[in-house]
This record gives sequence, C-alpha cells and structure tokens, in this order.
Amino acid sequence: MRNETSVEIAELRRILAVHLESFERLAPLQERVLVVLSALPRKVRRDLLQDPRFRMTLDDFVPGEGRTVWLACPGPGGNGSRCVVLKPQLANCGETFAHYVIAHELAHAYLHNGGWGEIGDPETAADALADHWGFARPAS
Repeated sequence: MRNETSVEIAELRRILAVHLESFERLAPLQERVLVVLSALPRKVRRDLLQDPRFRMTLDDFVPGEGRTVWLACPGPGGNGSRCVVLKPQLANCGETFAHYVIAHELAHAYLHNGGWGEIGDPETAADALADHWGFARPAS
C-alpha cells in the first residue's frame, strides 16, 4: 500500500472496518478496496470518511428480482448520497481493472458525481481523477 506505514495501514483498517463490512465474504475485494483507499491522498480519505453520507456496499443484484441498495438522491450543494456500490465480480477479475473501477467509483463519491477542474462530464472527470491517483483506465 503505497505511502503508508504498517501502523497507518492498521489504523486505516480499523477506521474502514465499518465501510468494508459488506465485503466480508469477499476477502479479495475487501483487500482491493483497502489497497485503493490506502493510495488516496489523506485529504481525500478524510473528506470521504468524515462524511456521514459516505458508505461502501456490495451490489446485491438478483436476476429477475433487482436490487435493494437504497441511495439518497443527489441534491444541490453536494447533498445526497456518496455511496459507492461495487459488484462482487471485482473480487475475481484482474487486479489492475478492479483497482481502476474502485478508484473510479470513489472519485465519483469525492466529486459528488460532478466534474473535476476543467472537466465537466462526471464520467470523464472520475476517470481523470482515478488516473491522477495512480489508477489509470486499463487499455481495452
């Protein structure tokens, strides 16, 4: 985990325990989320982890039934959900791809699903910020 000491990583694991709880049955995904969160700038981690609207959860999609993940609708001034919903398949796909997807989704939460700098499109902004954090979109 990039620039963190073992003490900082242990502390981060303790802080993130509540956010990583839904990934308990998918240890590889839990570890991948921890790797990405550990690599984020401290300012970004603080912004997310100190916001009561931020949470991470596992997508519970069931074919033919749908899903039961409930989110607050985004509102003016950054109100609304900052929930990151990850698919279980991220535990089994390539590590580089999984890290990119996790960073991309965290970028959306950090940017309140908006733009970044001169980039107005939320998807392009999330890609650019994930890349800035060291998790570039893998080549197709």
